[in-house]
Order: sequence, then structure tokens, then C-alpha cells
Amino acid sequence: MRLKERIIGIVLQLCASITIFTTIGIIAVLLFESISFFKSVSVFEFLTDSQWTPLFSEKHFGIFSLVSGTFLTAAIAILVALPIGLTIAIYLNMYAPKSFRKTIKPLLEILAAIPTVVYGFFALTIVTPFLQSIYPDLETFNSLSAGIVMGIMIIPFISSLSEDALYAVPKSLKEAAFGMGSTRFQTAFKVMVPAASSGIIVSVILAISRAIGETMIVAIAAGQQAQLTLNPTIPIQTITSYIVQVSMGDAPQGSIEYKTIFAAGLTLFLFTFFLNSISFWIKKKYQEKYE
Repeated sequence: MRLKERIIGIVLQLCASITIFTTIGIIAVLLFESISFFKSVSVFEFLTDSQWTPLFSEKHFGIFSLVSGTFLTAAIAILVALPIGLTIAIYLNMYAPKSFRKTIKPLLEILAAIPTVVYGFFALTIVTPFLQSIYPDLETFNSLSAGIVMGIMIIPFISSLSEDALYAVPKSLKEAAFGMGSTRFQTAFKVMVPAASSGIIVSVILAISRAIGETMIVAIAAGQQAQLTLNPTIPIQTITSYIVQVSMGDAPQGSIEYKTIFAAGLTLFLFTFFLNSISFWIKKKYQEKYE
């Protein structure tokens, strides 16, 4: 019996180690190829050049042109998703009947299961023409429509995780607030949201990471022009859409153009790792505060 338990424990430990080994493998590949890239392109040029044109005859390797497009679309997405997602979470927790909550929450999460390529075509064929009817100078490919649709896509991340955080708040806090004469609105925003703030903040950071790593929506709707800009009405290019562009076979394998995707991928990995580290630190800090 003990031998079987040991075998089961080893198998479970190996399964749990798969994610660790996979992450190590990804980091090793990115580092190896990126080091090869930086032997030809200086880190200083990579971080300071304002242009990104590795596929042009006159080559520039300024990654911040892609970074600006990535964070511009992510910022628009969060501006759309945060108020809507948080409102949905508060409504489901404080106002909606339990039967309605059990029905609507799975339906909201279906949004996360829709293929992102469908969102991309929705942004290009529905949202962009609608925005052009309001703002005629809006170009066909732009970060505004891509960011709005990306925000719709990540609403379930914020609403579902925030609602779970609110649901985990001890009922005694809610009952004590009601016992003191607080209204539902006062209880929600002065008691429940502060108590669940760690979970809400983590859900927002997770949604930002998801938006930064999004590929198909920006590849279809935002364009493929790397520009260092904060103007949401013109075409831009994100890190992920550039990786898609090069991965389609335009650049020979082993060339400096091909190696740029690993440098861009390493940059994206560092950003997401930084955001995840912040979310872990915030969650730990608020847990210590409310313990």
C-alpha cells in the first residue's frame, strides 16, 4: 500500500513539474536566440531607437515602437473592461438573486471561450465602421477599435474573478454593515470592495496581462505599422502581431530579421513576468493587512 502511495506521489510530482520545466525551456530558448540577436544589434539601439523596421531595406530595431502599440491597445481595453466588469461583479454579488447569478455568470464566461479571431473580424467589420460613422477621420486599421473589442473580450476575467473575490468576503462584514444602517450601495463600495481589493486588483492585472499577450485581434484590426505614438486613430503594431507577421515565413530562418521575434518575445515575457510579480506582491500585502 505504501509503495502504491509513493508511486502515485512521484507521478503527481512529475505532473506538477511539467509547468516548471516548460517555463524553463521557454526562457532558455528566448535567451539563447535573443543573445544571438544582440550580438548583431546593440541593446542600446534596441532600447533607444524610435523606429522598428527590421523588414525594410533601412533597418531600425527600436522595440518601443512595438511596446507603445502594445500598451496603447491594452490601456484602451482596460478602460472599457474595468468599469463594466467591476459593475457586473458588484451587481451579481450585492443585488442579483442567487438564481440569476448562477445563470448569468456561466453565460458571461462564454465570452472568454469565443475564438479571438472572431473578435478580430468583429472589430474590423462592425466596430470600426461604427466608429468611422462618428469620427470620419478614423483609419480602417486603428488601435481604438482593437482596444475596445479586446476590452469586451477580457470583461469575463475582471467580472468573474472580482465577483469571486467579493463572494469570499466573510458574510459577517456585510451583515454588520447592514446592521449599522448602511445601504446596499454603501455596503458594496465602503465595505465589500475594500475587503476584496486584493482579489480585484489581481483580476485587473491578470486582465492586463491577457490584453498585452493578445494576438489575433490586434493582428487583424490594429494594422501592421510600428509607430511610436499614443494616437488611437491610426494604424499601429503590437509585439504579438509583429511575431505573427514574421512567423508567416517572410523572413529566412536564422536571419537577423527572424531573430527579432525572439528579442520581441523576451520583451513580452519580461513585461508579463513583471505584471504577475506585482499581482503576487499586492495580493500578499493585502492579505497581511486584513489578517
